[in-house]
Amino acid sequence: MSTTSPAYSAQEALERLKEGNARFIAGKARFQTVQKDVLAELTKGQQPYATILGCSDSRVPPELVFDAGFGELFVIRVAGNVLGPSILGTLQYAAAHLKTPLFVVLGHDHCGAVQAAIGSKFHGAAHKSRIEVLLENILPALENLDGHQPPESLLESAVEANVRHTIQQLLDTPEARAKMTDSSMMLIGAIYDIETGQVRFLEN
Repeated sequence: MSTTSPAYSAQEALERLKEGNARFIAGKARFQTVQKDVLAELTKGQQPYATILGCSDSRVPPELVFDAGFGELFVIRVAGNVLGPSILGTLQYAAAHLKTPLFVVLGHDHCGAVQAAIGSKFHGAAHKSRIEVLLENILPALENLDGHQPPESLLESAVEANVRHTIQQLLDTPEARAKMTDSSMMLIGAIYDIETGQVRFLEN
């Protein structure tokens, strides 16, 4: 377990994500192959500069989206980028042992999990039991949304509301309240546009 100081500040880590996404969009991604010496170096340990909580959607691989190499990102993926005991434990590990300065909750447009939650809340749709349990984590994010707006607008609003809800849940934990007083750590939300490849980081 690493106990060294982060190699990057939270702001520097955020700039690296933005620059990587710009390279990705421009078709200038760096990591097309991985050299054996790089893999050998990684056996000594990991020191990722950012932790990403993202959706399991196969169209949104964070390492590619941010043009990040092996060992650079600590990635947690679950449908709908929601929280749960195991997710919280993994995030705590990233903070306590990997000491990543930047934490990103990464949602994306056309999210099937969020769409399913919309169906449950506004249209009475039923889902399989374990999917219902997953959706219970998303439904509170939809409380203040207008269910009568056009479907595309509703889904767009719901995706962002879900990201912000997850962030607020994290901020409400004792660990986050303690850490967020330390300016060296940052928690931010983001939305990935599947059509363009662009990542939009959310303002507070």
